[in-house]
Amino acid sequence: MKAKAFSLIELMIVVAIIAFLAMVSIPTFKRFLHKCKRSEAYMNLHAIYAAQKAHWAEHGKYSDALSGENSIGWKPEGNIYYTYGFATGAEGKNYFVGSLGTPSSALSDAKASENSFIAIAAGDIDGDGNPDVLSIDENNNIKIIKDDLAD
Repeated sequence: MKAKAFSLIELMIVVAIIAFLAMVSIPTFKRFLHKCKRSEAYMNLHAIYAAQKAHWAEHGKYSDALSGENSIGWKPEGNIYYTYGFATGAEGKNYFVGSLGTPSSALSDAKASENSFIAIAAGDIDGDGNPDVLSIDENNNIKIIKDDLAD
């Protein structure tokens, strides 16, 4: 009885097809991962908005302090990728730096006054040196200031 097996050429063709499919799918997969990281920013910006509104209802003004005394009482939970908050002040009080290591200077457009605020989230999600920057204001409007996914 003759044993049946695949020839070396057939195996090489299968490996080449798998390599081609992997080559085509990896950029799509990376883009998906970057979008997942951005969804963290949307969630945390909405949480900052809710905390600012609660602080305004209680004190009649918005605050640029996220955590600590006279703050809105917001602190991120778990491992975060983006840097959140306001550029002025101290880390852990006015801003929190995420694991992407985006410096607080990327938060320069953030501000809080008695009647308005703009909170910023910034993170270099694809590692090209240009941060993805999103903002939220007192009307719950999220804007993409710098789109790192468009590059």
